[in-house]
Amino acid sequence: MGLVCALVYLLAVVNFLPFAFKRDIVEVTSGAGNKDRVLEAQHIETGRFLHRFPLEKLASYGFAYGTLASVTILGILDDSFDMRWRHKFFIPAFAALPMLALYFVDFGVTHVVVPLPFRKYVGGELIELGGLYYLYMAAIAIFCPNCINILAGVNGIEVGQSVVIASLIALNDVLYLLPTVHQPHPAADSHLFSLYLLLPFIGVSLALLKHNWFPAKVFVGDTYCYFAGMVFAVVGILGHFSKTLLLLFIPQIFNFLYSAPQLFALVPCPRHRLPRFNARTGLLEPSVATFAEEKPLRPIVGGVLKLLHKVKLLRVQVDQNGRVTETTNFTILNLWLVWRGPLREDRLTVEILTMQAMVGLLGLWVRHSLALLLFSADNRF
Repeated sequence: MGLVCALVYLLAVVNFLPFAFKRDIVEVTSGAGNKDRVLEAQHIETGRFLHRFPLEKLASYGFAYGTLASVTILGILDDSFDMRWRHKFFIPAFAALPMLALYFVDFGVTHVVVPLPFRKYVGGELIELGGLYYLYMAAIAIFCPNCINILAGVNGIEVGQSVVIASLIALNDVLYLLPTVHQPHPAADSHLFSLYLLLPFIGVSLALLKHNWFPAKVFVGDTYCYFAGMVFAVVGILGHFSKTLLLLFIPQIFNFLYSAPQLFALVPCPRHRLPRFNARTGLLEPSVATFAEEKPLRPIVGGVLKLLHKVKLLRVQVDQNGRVTETTNFTILNLWLVWRGPLREDRLTVEILTMQAMVGLLGLWVRHSLALLLFSADNRF
């Protein structure tokens, strides 16, 4: 049902555009019914004053729409043909190329502010990254869709984490639009753009979550994961707060780094790593990867796994010779079950989403309060 969710969202965005540009449309259509307005003779031949319409703002919606539609097609292909992970990993970056081109011609800022303690070493307040900044934004376009797809496997987790992240981004947007902030704020339009894209996304996601919550009646598919992740990448890049966006993805970043040994084949990775359902107890338990004696782990890898077991980041089993024969899979869902013990599926989802919300709120507090220790000012003010 992720495809239905994405299509309803795209339709909602198209129908909303006249309302987003209502004031500008009124201006270029002779007052929208203002019959008392008098046209000068020199204006009669030129028609409407389209040069007054903010086409650069409309372009952001157009390129965002094209990017989201492209990544939705990727999700459809993945759900239909079960594409290999290594084949589809980089495709979101190609879908984001028009968006990066728009960033280049419309905004083009590629410098970052240097933290106060390091300015004496780089010789200034700003450091210019040039093309590296575009590689960084392309990496965000790759990471966001794939990280939602990696943190998956139990009812409600994909949609739930997306709703939490979208709500936190919307909260950050509202902080720039409050009356306590001097208006018009230079970033107000960017954060309004973000809100305009996020609110319909939250709406369709809540509708999908109702049917995907435990016990789920529908599955979301890879289409929703790619579509949801790209919504976040679009608002972060075109809203010009991509670095703040990463603070809200800390659990996903941890999950990706934690999964890396299996994703990059340092440790054998089974086809599916979702938690295992125990039919006798009705609870979820950590799923495991096993290593046959014919294909043992390399000694150094086995030693690292034993060390992770000691610090409670894994659960491993060894034979009488000390060889690792089994380990829990490298996902945050399995790790949570290692820490908390077997849980009901809905309880696991609730606890992960609560952790996501708490870490996200902490990230926003760091961004707007603790960051003042490293930077001279918060750009909200």
